[in-house]
Order: sequence, then structure tokens, then C-alpha cells
Amino acid sequence: MFAVISDLHSNISALEVVLQDIESLGITDLICLGDVVGYGPQPLECVDMVMEKCRVCLKGNHDEALVHGAYAFNLRAQKAIEWTRDQLKPGFFSGSAVRRRWEFLTNLPLRHEEGPDLFIHGSPRDPTNEYILATEIGFGPTEKFEEIFASFERFLFVGHTHMPCIITDKYETKTSTELNNVYEFPDMAEHKAIINVGSVGQPRDRDNRACYVVVDGNTVKWRRVEYDIERTTKIMDSIAQLDQALAARLKEGI
Repeated sequence: MFAVISDLHSNISALEVVLQDIESLGITDLICLGDVVGYGPQPLECVDMVMEKCRVCLKGNHDEALVHGAYAFNLRAQKAIEWTRDQLKPGFFSGSAVRRRWEFLTNLPLRHEEGPDLFIHGSPRDPTNEYILATEIGFGPTEKFEEIFASFERFLFVGHTHMPCIITDKYETKTSTELNNVYEFPDMAEHKAIINVGSVGQPRDRDNRACYVVVDGNTVKWRRVEYDIERTTKIMDSIAQLDQALAARLKEGI
């Protein structure tokens, strides 16, 4: 049994309660799909926690932008990344803890495989930036999804969209809510399923609770955990470079 988290976005309040929930289940094996930073007010704390708790952490698009530049980001996200870089990037006199965080973020891998399962932030075709959206599923296969399904054998775990759901190789899709937060493989599938684990730090499915998944064999369970949103938004409101809209959306889960 293991847990998969994603899209923490510098929200330590959400990450702490998720880690407590994971511990309460007796789970010690934890994989993070990336976007440790971005948007939120406490990147240092989140990076330190991920380094301590996660066996694997992958690179998300915000982690990548932190190091290489937020060239394709909207203005709010770009300003947040620039502020985050100021908090994390080592200077000449920086100590070992600062340098260790930066080295960790600089060297995050793009993908991770375990047996028949593939873990990635965005998509196998573009690990950090391409979105896999359930709304793209129409009446059958597309070149994009054929390429994606060809890249793994059983489960593909992704984040990036912040929208918890499944998409199967029979081109059926359901949200975690429609599944009552439990998916039993191979329901609705021929051989493969894409699992979006949702977001810990910035949910966007109109449920503002932190979201992650627990995997036990062929069973995937989404967990929703309440956290102190006000604690996060108060800190965000005190930081001029973090747009107030970023704090407001946490309350709405959008």
C-alpha cells in the first residue's frame, strides 16, 4: 500500500494534514508527482517536508519554472514563481540547508516507473506541461490518447490538472466524486487506466479539501481532508507578490 500526492503548491497547512492522514492509515510509502512550489506562501516548509517524507518526488511545471523561468505562465503564476525563487535560490553566503533545497529542486526526475505503473506530473508526451483532461474524451481514440496509453501497462498516475478522476483505455471517464472516491481496476477498462490524484494544495474541483490517493493493489481511493485554509490565505494576503485571487480560489476550490 502506498500514497500518491501532487500539486502541493507551497501550502504547508494542507500538506501537514494530508501527511497526518497518511500516517493514521499506517502508510509509510509516499510518492509525490510534483509542483511542490508555486502559488502558495510556504515553499521552504513544503520542500523540507517532501524531502523528509517522500520516497520519490517528480518535477512539475512550477518546479521547472522555478529553476528555468516561468515563460509560459500567466502573470499571477509568474509573479508567484519569481517570489518563490527569491525565497529558495542560494546566494553566495547561503548555508547548507538552502543549497540542499535548491539542489533537490534542480534535480527532480521527470518520471518514475514501478512494475506496470508509470508516475508523471503532466503527460508521458510532455512530463511537465501537457494536460490530460477528461473533457477531451469524445467518441473514441485520438492520436494523443493512443500515444499516452501506449506508454504504460496498467496505471498512469498524474496530477497537473488538479481534477481527480479516471480515464480508461475504453475511453470512459469518471470523476472521483462520481466514483464515491473508490476505483476498482479494471472496472470500465480493458487493460489500463489513467488516475488523476487531485491536488493537495490547490484543489480545483469545487471541493476545497486537500486531495490525494491511496493505492492498495488494484484499488485506488481518493482521500479528502479538511485543513485550515484561513491559515494559508492570511499568510498569502501579507505577501504583495502573491495575487489576492490565488488566496480567494483556495476557499472556493476552483
